[in-house]
Amino acid sequence: MSTTATIRTHPDDSRRVGSTPRAGRREWLGLVLLMLPVLLISVDNTVLSFALPAISLDLRPSSTTLLWIVDIYPLVLAGLLVAMGTLGDRVGRRRLLLIGATGFGVVSVLAAFAPTAELLIAARAVMGFFGAMIMPSTLSLLRSMFRDARQRTLAIAVWAGAFAAGSSLGPIVGGVVLQHFAWGAVFLIAVPFLLPLVAFAGWLVPESKDPAPLRIDVVSVILSLLTLAPLVFAIKTLAHDGIVPLGVAALVLGLAAGALFLRRQLRIDNPLLDLSLFRHAPFAGSVLANFLAVFSLVGFLFFVSQHLQLVLGLDPLAAGLLLLPGAVLSVCAGLAAAFIVRRVPPRLVIVGGILLSAAGFGLIVLLRENLSAGVIMLAFGVLSVGVGAAETISNDTIISSVPPEKAGAAAGVSETAYELGAVLGTAVLGAILAASYRASVVLPDGLGRGATAQAGETLGGALGVAGELPATQASALAESARAAFDSGVGVTSIIAVVLMLVAAAVVQLSMRPRRARA
Repeated sequence: MSTTATIRTHPDDSRRVGSTPRAGRREWLGLVLLMLPVLLISVDNTVLSFALPAISLDLRPSSTTLLWIVDIYPLVLAGLLVAMGTLGDRVGRRRLLLIGATGFGVVSVLAAFAPTAELLIAARAVMGFFGAMIMPSTLSLLRSMFRDARQRTLAIAVWAGAFAAGSSLGPIVGGVVLQHFAWGAVFLIAVPFLLPLVAFAGWLVPESKDPAPLRIDVVSVILSLLTLAPLVFAIKTLAHDGIVPLGVAALVLGLAAGALFLRRQLRIDNPLLDLSLFRHAPFAGSVLANFLAVFSLVGFLFFVSQHLQLVLGLDPLAAGLLLLPGAVLSVCAGLAAAFIVRRVPPRLVIVGGILLSAAGFGLIVLLRENLSAGVIMLAFGVLSVGVGAAETISNDTIISSVPPEKAGAAAGVSETAYELGAVLGTAVLGAILAASYRASVVLPDGLGRGATAQAGETLGGALGVAGELPATQASALAESARAAFDSGVGVTSIIAVVLMLVAAAVVQLSMRPRRARA
């Protein structure tokens, strides 16, 4: 049985060096086209951060609902990415990419006009469903388009650079849009990103698929969702309400479903997640690094976007532009890493990136008493360099360590790590921040029950209530809320530094050569 992926290529656009085909002009143009959905998905992960203050003031959600608006999208993505990666191997990666792009664009328009927080959450969930079709397809298509190892490393560096740039540019795009339009407009940016992809993918992007695909195990898909959703819900509930039956039940359900999922993957012939891949130390270490890079970036942006706008009083555009240097540094770091790794072991590049992420949070901790715009810009720049380098090399290691016909499944694992990082970065660090805020904020006497609940939940809610109070009370509430928020930022950053340092040690140990580990 052949194990070579079925790929329609353009012989006039490629040349061979020895036995390895090298990509030509059409493949590089196809790479440019594939950057559009990558930019879109990564922008969409962070653009909402800068719309949160406007959403908080307009829809008045609770702190838990506000976190769900952010988290439901990457949560659904994370639950379906491996399944969609396997589906792409079966039906064709380009075909799945175009289906996902079309559906994502349509639902984005609906999300822009959601009248309630609950409907916005529902729209974001459906966007996650179609987004899950997009991301594994782009990365696995690169595996088939760029066979030469050095070209593939550079192509993945560009891919990861676009991912990191999109995550960093999300606040800037959001700032520009929110400067002139309502918060719903941040969802409409999907349309111009996806139209060129739908129009030109058939010409520039060759189709590829696994010639002998296995059927998708639906039970495994359900178990993966039953693992992730309850666990994230448990994190939010336990952080918000303490040890309550609902939170404990969700935690038990998630852990039980996760155990059943892992057990099933080891027993069936067509596992949704091929656990044997994790026996390869570079693959497992790279997946962990992928997860942590995004965990740090998204968690950082969650509180920084609110600090810049609601504490320092910057408008969305100014706040977004303040993060532009970090976005540029992230792209440059990813491209530089593709060349550095030719002389330096990938393990050291990845660990160095994680340590730089820790240093970014460390700056916030050290200077938390004076979190000026300059401090935020410097800390974000340091963190972005680390994320750009770690993301590039970890993704290249993940994709290059598997056979070409399994590129979709491997890409699904990589993207699952990315989206889990986005979910837990917001869920864990956001829950810690919310709990610290609630414990520290001091509310004035005489507030009604609704105003008390709103002001005690989020900084945006407190400022909304302050706008309806007499001047003296409004000033006291606003000052207390901002101080409580920044106190939570300090606590959150300390925890993030510890997590990053532990993770760097784990990646260093797990990715050492076998002889060194022995």
